[in-house]
Amino acid sequence: MAASAFRPTRMLALLALASLFLPAVARAQGVLIDIDPNHSIRLPRPILVHIRRPSPAPQPPESYKIKELAVDATLKDQVAKVQVSQSFVNTGSRQMEVCFVFPLPYDGAVDRLTLLVDGKEFPAKLMQADEARSLYESIVRKNKDPALLEWLGAGLFKTSVFPVPPGAERKVTLRYSQICRKNQGLTEFVFPLSTAKYTSHPVESVRLRVAIESASAIKNIYSPTHAVGIKRPGDHSAVAEFERQNEVPTSDFRLFYDVGKGVVGTSVISYRPDKQEDGYFLLLASPKIEAKDERRPAKTVVFVVDRSGSMSGKKIEQAKGALKFVLNNLRKGDLFNIVAYDSEVESFRPELQKFDEESRSAAFGFVEGIYAGGSTNIEGALKSAFGQLTDSSRPTYVIFLTDGLPTVGETNEAKIVASAEQANNVHARLFSFGVGYDVNSRLLDKLVRANFGQSDYVSPDEDIEAKVSQFYQRIGAPVMTGLDIQFDLEGLKAADGKAVNRVYPRETLDLFAGEQLVLVGRYKKPGDAKVTVRGRVGDHDESFDFPAKLVKKSNDETNAFVEKLWAMRRVGEIIDELDLKGKNDELVKELVELATKHGILTPYTSFLADENANLGAVADNRRQANERLDLLERAAGESGFAQRKAKAAFQNATEAPAAADASGRARYFSADEEKEVVVDSVRNLGSKTFYRRDDRWVESRLADRQDNVDRQSVARYSDEYFRLVREHGKQLTQYLILEEPVELQLGEQVYLFE
Repeated sequence: MAASAFRPTRMLALLALASLFLPAVARAQGVLIDIDPNHSIRLPRPILVHIRRPSPAPQPPESYKIKELAVDATLKDQVAKVQVSQSFVNTGSRQMEVCFVFPLPYDGAVDRLTLLVDGKEFPAKLMQADEARSLYESIVRKNKDPALLEWLGAGLFKTSVFPVPPGAERKVTLRYSQICRKNQGLTEFVFPLSTAKYTSHPVESVRLRVAIESASAIKNIYSPTHAVGIKRPGDHSAVAEFERQNEVPTSDFRLFYDVGKGVVGTSVISYRPDKQEDGYFLLLASPKIEAKDERRPAKTVVFVVDRSGSMSGKKIEQAKGALKFVLNNLRKGDLFNIVAYDSEVESFRPELQKFDEESRSAAFGFVEGIYAGGSTNIEGALKSAFGQLTDSSRPTYVIFLTDGLPTVGETNEAKIVASAEQANNVHARLFSFGVGYDVNSRLLDKLVRANFGQSDYVSPDEDIEAKVSQFYQRIGAPVMTGLDIQFDLEGLKAADGKAVNRVYPRETLDLFAGEQLVLVGRYKKPGDAKVTVRGRVGDHDESFDFPAKLVKKSNDETNAFVEKLWAMRRVGEIIDELDLKGKNDELVKELVELATKHGILTPYTSFLADENANLGAVADNRRQANERLDLLERAAGESGFAQRKAKAAFQNATEAPAAADASGRARYFSADEEKEVVVDSVRNLGSKTFYRRDDRWVESRLADRQDNVDRQSVARYSDEYFRLVREHGKQLTQYLILEEPVELQLGEQVYLFE
């Protein structure tokens, strides 16, 4: 059949393709749309995302699921070559007659586009943007379904029609090239996975693989939206991968990378939605991939392992496996020792040992002789470990593992922390691993805060050896230690204060081979800046400087994730301060404000998800948060364990917005119920947070003043509705996909889309 044969019973499979510049987008998700004027079939949604339906709706005659979505892209400098394979299954009871339609990039340039269905290439017809807009609008109006709005404003190709019998599967493959845009010095690749949420079931397999090749050395690789795995076989190549099963994609996939010379590469992204308020910045720093081990500085590692009676069985065997992994990965020139403790404290050797084959073999023998039994002398073990450290010029790490509470020797939290801090004369970094629910998690957090490190927690179903081994692989090769990062802003006066503030992480850091520093903060003054990174490389101090621009006012929401990421880190820091230093009214106030604005649900702000909660009752909300913060008194048990683990997740967040389940619903750990809770009443979309109140979705900045809002009502799918859609584009359409009425602010006007 001809590509233009849109018969009344036909369905459309919409495959969004690529946008070259604003931003560079590769769109290839499929959605099937019935355009029969006598039918009104909305796009399918998985049952788990249906809102307020007392029971699952029956399967309609026309329905489909996306079985598999696989994206393979190669980025060479700024050119992306992409192949997308997507499998559809007809889950309805009728045969579907379908054709595939995919929008063009904004500038209408896609190179070498091909589209295959089950391996057979299909011809395609070009529709210009105005013609495509008319088609989209007619489908949205007829089906009363706003899902297609995000494609308005782009031209499209459409293919000829082919049948899909009930239960049958069709595999669609696209291949094309595109040019990726630059975003504040970083090359950006975007793939809108969120369009794959229109499927009757979760997608069985979602896989993305992005291979990067560059003539210049690749430095930073960062995704603000997905937890990608990154492999770096060399300076000029890298692979970023993301894979999930039974997933309902809810956010677009974004990947940044940059190139540069020198030991460290740095890039800065800034975002300032309101020029009357401080802006936000994100700094990425990555070391050069160094092939020669001898250029990496020698380090000192002391492993402090709990061998008390509670560690008996599988736990002590896993701990011994972790010890052996560390020993096998030390390098020539490293110093090391092992401290094993129960009620007594015993060291492998009285002093630090030079690593060589002889000392490694002897240490293995010591590890084999470790057995569990006795009480827990934490203070004595840490004092012994720190007491062996005398050289502050070397990178020095103490890896501390415990599964219980201090029961002998000093047992007072404050005194244990003070003792360790006093004994640490070389600025050694303490990394603690709390194993199981019986640890005093607050004590571990206090110890690492006082000793420049981080804590991690190993739940009973996790493998200690795997957890510690993964950590040591990260810190095993320090490239630059004692990092100090400074911003010098052009024209900044001494009276203006520092160029940046509220920077997280706030402690002095080390940069390791294969690791990337993700640093966020605020800035008061915009302008051109010089970023200087200072630190110790090997046995000498070095510094590197890079240009950055702190924008005066952001014209769109492209980099809104920077604000969300900063808010998540800041929430983690506030909770840490309240946990380790006690209640503080100003911090509680800020916690509630940030949680409300950004939809960040914690055990202490989860009341915001209650549809009956009044977000404008500021004093009452602070009171509720203050009461719930009493949960931090639980230092041990599953609740204490999970609270500190959740706090660390906020402090170390690298993705934004706040946590959501596969359907996009907000989630948080309930310290009362000691389990993860998923809520239907909070959504984070783009740069905004929405709360469901009175059967409508209300933007967070409006939810606290419902009685004083001068709102303009707009009927969905009316002429005025589509006029606003055309006028405001993605700034508006990304929020109109919510199922119920939506209230939001555009400029100075508040609209209610009913």
